[in-house]
Amino acid sequence: MQNQPTRELKLDTEIKEILKNGKFTVISMCRDNEPYIVTLSYGFDADHNSLYFHCATKGLKLDFIRSNPTVCATVIDDGGYVMGQCEHHYKTAVFWGQLKVVTELDEKVHGMKILLNHLEKESGVIANYLVKSNSQALKMEILRLDITQIHGKARR
Repeated sequence: MQNQPTRELKLDTEIKEILKNGKFTVISMCRDNEPYIVTLSYGFDADHNSLYFHCATKGLKLDFIRSNPTVCATVIDDGGYVMGQCEHHYKTAVFWGQLKVVTELDEKVHGMKILLNHLEKESGVIANYLVKSNSQALKMEILRLDITQIHGKARR
């Protein structure tokens, strides 16, 4: 049996690159020993080591967050299966943190800017969807996941 090279990513820059390039994260939550998992698009705020999300103002996700804000999540950069070699190329980041409902107006606006700039490349589209008024921002539900621990793996 061959020695398998370590797949752990040790450089913080390599791990954060996965978050910078990703578009979706899978978040696992728990409430009263009941699991719940959800996939969301996100924006990565590298300066604050946080992810921002936009969601409905009511629903199961918010119920779980309010009950237990501690979550575990993953982002996968899927390089695909390699035919004839029985291997799969990937990079993945697994992280833990606190998921919070943003209530401050300025941070809601900031979160939407982070999210739009992360996902959208067309400046005209970004301008159309940026928060244009305080009343609009107050009606939005913005979430922030503050990463407290992160690990990465890759097979290339």
